[in-house]
Amino acid sequence: MTNPYTVELFLLKCAVIETGLRSSLAEFGEPSAAEESTFLDDKLSQYIKQFDLANRRDAAKMARYYEIFYMLENDIRRLIVETMEAAHGNDWWSTHVPPGAKDEVKKNRNREAQAAVTLRSENEIDYTTFGQLSDIIRENWDDFAGMLSNQSAVARVLSGLNMLRGTIAHCGILAEDEVDRLKLAIRDWFRVLEGPKA
Repeated sequence: MTNPYTVELFLLKCAVIETGLRSSLAEFGEPSAAEESTFLDDKLSQYIKQFDLANRRDAAKMARYYEIFYMLENDIRRLIVETMEAAHGNDWWSTHVPPGAKDEVKKNRNREAQAAVTLRSENEIDYTTFGQLSDIIRENWDDFAGMLSNQSAVARVLSGLNMLRGTIAHCGILAEDEVDRLKLAIRDWFRVLEGPKA
């Protein structure tokens, strides 16, 4: 059985380490999340307060789902990039991405360039949807077969995520059933990452 004083000492040490890390980050000019939020609040609070209270509550609720999608989608992109670079080198995009995905990415990049906005990324993969990510994995299944459970599971999970993404990315509200579906889809993705079963 663990001594309660050992646990308390461990928690105190963690708090001291966290304080030290925050101080170090502050020295290098890295703003904390609280500072970022304060910056936005200071600059925009007079405008934000004019939005309907229910709208602000919905935005706060949906922000968490956006955060989850951001991490998940970018982690899947990273997995694809690392796997494809290891298997095919730095030129993998031009040699191993299905033409349909390349065409859509090119259209999206051109649309941003013509709008005179700052391009979101120099990397083509950052312009892909879950559907296109699924296409890349499917077309290069030999490179992913040893790390992902099976092709149909990958396609099903990414298709489901792509459907949910629309509501989140386009400022909709996820119904409770869709929140449950999102939670299951995330668990399913991590099951896919467990690799093939014997």
